[in-house]
Amino acid sequence: MTFENNVLVIGGTGKTGRRVVERLKARGVPVRVGSRSAEQPFDWENQATWAGALQNIESVYITYQPDLAVAGAGDTIRSFTELAVASGVQHLVLLSGRGEEEAQHCEQIVQNSGADWTILRASWFSQNFSESYLLDLLCSGEVMLPTGDVPEPFIDAEDIADVAVAALTQEGQRGQIYELTGPRMLTFSQAVEEIARATKRDIRYVQISPEQFTDALTAQGVPADYVWLLNYLFTTVLDGRNTYLTDGVQRALGREPRDFSEYVRDTAHTGVWSAS
Repeated sequence: MTFENNVLVIGGTGKTGRRVVERLKARGVPVRVGSRSAEQPFDWENQATWAGALQNIESVYITYQPDLAVAGAGDTIRSFTELAVASGVQHLVLLSGRGEEEAQHCEQIVQNSGADWTILRASWFSQNFSESYLLDLLCSGEVMLPTGDVPEPFIDAEDIADVAVAALTQEGQRGQIYELTGPRMLTFSQAVEEIARATKRDIRYVQISPEQFTDALTAQGVPADYVWLLNYLFTTVLDGRNTYLTDGVQRALGREPRDFSEYVRDTAHTGVWSAS
């Protein structure tokens, strides 16, 4: 049995959200894209947009920008879930982060909302290397980050989207916490080496201090709150707390997660990592 309902995908143009939207539409599931540019706009910073986006919605896929770890995220998630439940939403699927105490606080808010829930607690996205802040560094040929030899089980956004769609459309997925990792551990240096081999380019990985990282971002005009977030993710979260694999993808989908090498192979063919 499947759940045929109206789904709101918040962040429906983002890394996981747009993939979820594509999959739901392919299945014929009525879906509303939650973004500032949508016909029915949704903006986390403008609560006046929430009620319209939630009208006639039964399930919501929640991605929070820029991250659940930022100050005020918990209050925002609480306000949103209260309005969602009051609007008739029955199921909340939250994209969360591994090893982030603040994110797990938001998970508790969703679990206590009164709606059915599913939590997707994801490791670092493989797509951060091609669809986010690491892309420019890779194209420049030098990736400078404040990370050392701590490995991370990078998860493919395609797998996250598949799990999200399963949670939104299949029985047996509610009340589950799926901790999502890839099938093996890689340091950032090793990940960059794989990309360099696949693109046949000389791309160097250079470890720098958090202070140097902060100074470089500030010099580029990156807002202070985003500088704090990146430092938090690259240092506090990457302190070894997540150096283990989990079976979340296997439990949700009945298959192994996609390996980082598959992501690199497919992405290299697009030419996105060409030298700048």
